[in-house]
Amino acid sequence: MRLRLLPLLALASCATQEAATKLETTPAPAPVAPAPPPEPKRFTADVSKPMPPGLDEAALDPSADPCTDFYQYACGGWMAKTEIPADRPIYSRGFIAIADRNEQALRTILEEAAAGKLPAGTPFAKQLGDYYGTCLDEPALEKALPAVKKYVAQVTKVNSPTELAKQVAALQVSGFGALFGVDAMQDLKDSTQVIAGLDQGGLGLPDRDYYVEDNERMKEIRQGYLAFVEKMFTLWGEKPEAAKAAAQTVMELETRLAKVSLTRIERRDPQKLYNRLERTGLKEKAGAFPWDAFLSGLGANDVQAINVTSVKYFEELSAMAKDTRPEVFKTYLTWVVLRGAVRALPKVFQDESFAFNAKYFTGAKEDRPRWKKCVAFTDAALGEALGREFARRFFPEDSKHRTSDMVKALQAAFEVNLATLPWMDEATRKAAMEKVGRMVGNNKIGYPDAWRDYAKLATARTSFFGNAIAAARFESARQLAKIGKPVDRKEWLMSVPTVNAYYEPQKNEIVFPAGILQPPFFDPKATDAVNFGSMGMVVGHEITHGFDDEGRQFDVDGNLKDWWTEASAKAFVDRAACVEKQYDGYTAIDDLKVKGKLTLGENVADLGGLKLAFAAALAWQAKKGVVVETSRYSAGQQFFLGFAQSWCTKVRPEQARLRATTDPHSPAYWRVNGPLGNLDAFKQAFQCADGGKMIRTGAARCTVW
Repeated sequence: MRLRLLPLLALASCATQEAATKLETTPAPAPVAPAPPPEPKRFTADVSKPMPPGLDEAALDPSADPCTDFYQYACGGWMAKTEIPADRPIYSRGFIAIADRNEQALRTILEEAAAGKLPAGTPFAKQLGDYYGTCLDEPALEKALPAVKKYVAQVTKVNSPTELAKQVAALQVSGFGALFGVDAMQDLKDSTQVIAGLDQGGLGLPDRDYYVEDNERMKEIRQGYLAFVEKMFTLWGEKPEAAKAAAQTVMELETRLAKVSLTRIERRDPQKLYNRLERTGLKEKAGAFPWDAFLSGLGANDVQAINVTSVKYFEELSAMAKDTRPEVFKTYLTWVVLRGAVRALPKVFQDESFAFNAKYFTGAKEDRPRWKKCVAFTDAALGEALGREFARRFFPEDSKHRTSDMVKALQAAFEVNLATLPWMDEATRKAAMEKVGRMVGNNKIGYPDAWRDYAKLATARTSFFGNAIAAARFESARQLAKIGKPVDRKEWLMSVPTVNAYYEPQKNEIVFPAGILQPPFFDPKATDAVNFGSMGMVVGHEITHGFDDEGRQFDVDGNLKDWWTEASAKAFVDRAACVEKQYDGYTAIDDLKVKGKLTLGENVADLGGLKLAFAAALAWQAKKGVVVETSRYSAGQQFFLGFAQSWCTKVRPEQARLRATTDPHSPAYWRVNGPLGNLDAFKQAFQCADGGKMIRTGAARCTVW
């Protein structure tokens, strides 16, 4: 357009000079304004042609300009007609719509289990039936308080540091997060070893920021939390003054823990989280807390190899064990059980918990029906027993094979792209190539090769609280038994029905449960382009996680080891900084901005995943040969619409604020529009001009992988 303006400006200049020679005899003509540049032609779909399979025409907003706001174009129709269910803080066309379908399927399985009607020989049918059946027994929950109080009386005998350590251990193996967390972990610098890991924890609010940030919103939440804790202690049976004092005690102790807790951004640096002290070093650094008594209480007498995520945190914990009165710990540990056992307590406790969380964090209008809670609780406690039957009924082998082919196509796209990166030197490129090859070779799709054995989990049809404790103790024993043993590389970290996927850096593996391999993420009836845009992007996202700002710090064997040359590392950091700055400029909700540092890994993975999936889709289509396009959208347009429509989301303000504070993922709106503005493929697919609102150019354009 500038080329068209130049001759017009030149002609205007000549006319002005000629007029100047006649100035004394001829009046100068009025100046002629240059013609405005023509508006760029806006993309318009040919509605006379059919929609491609896998895309939802009703979800579209054709009045929106895809180059200005692609999220609105792809999702505006869905947004206009969709209401968030009353019992949900957030709803999406992808993740949560699938989760709802899966939830109904799991309900059917569990109702059959509770009625003793699962097919003969179904593994662990009794455990499933007992757990779900007692969870649903609401009349029994109304009578559960005495049993919970009896348990609390046993685990709050803390008249000395040694007794404190024993009771904290007893609580932790029973599933209650008292003071800190303990688990088995792969050694970050030797992924062949399984050692004990101790982590900060013990808080009742979602994050340490809620205790320490000094703004009006956080102050309001703290006051609400005090009132909530006070109310719960009143329901527990304390007199009003005692309940008020108990709430203040809980707040003071948790605030002390929060002040020495790492921030979520600090916790994104694996180097900060690696502090292998061993048992002797832990006792030297934080010896006022009786670690021998604690480990004995866990049943881990022989454990010596121990990592802590924060030395400062455990030094403060040691000081607390020494200077805090036993009565304070007794109150705090009572609260730990009370907040953790809400699901097994009478309805009045559940109602109070719902009201607090709805007001400040979820915005939900109704509590979830009991059956939905029980499905979630059972999946958390007996995930592989439940997932085994889910996979048998709802995950065809063809889906596994097609997903596997897609993973291989994404690997090939990554390798092709890697060979073309101008900022990466050959030494680093070779190591990256080896890492992605191992990663894809380690992929897990659908369900585990070997299912978990729950034979030692003893359940009964008498008490949900009892079954919940039994399940937690079973899982604690399973985790602690790993320490000192070879790493189980067949283990899954998500249950099969989960609508999610993950990259595990220490195993250098990508995992896609059957739960997410459902429409709209993976639709056997959709076009290849749509499936690559939705599920292919998920695969590319997880592959890229192995090379984001965290994942890149782990080598091919899953060890925290610098395998980058100095020049390539600097080039990566510079490119990642561009992404961080881009997302820092986005608003999450109201006055809250997206946190570029917190969301950096996910944003890099979104950008890389889209680029890889699009390249893989092109290569896939090239193998199939020339296809005459007869549908409303080209293959490239289908790809981006398939991607965006899987992320259509509505969220309540309270939940949006919580996620902006704690979630390493950007809001769905920016997960769509944010990366697309950096991609030439998107720009070309929808014929976007450089001046388009979404299109990033020059130094503002970010590219990493």
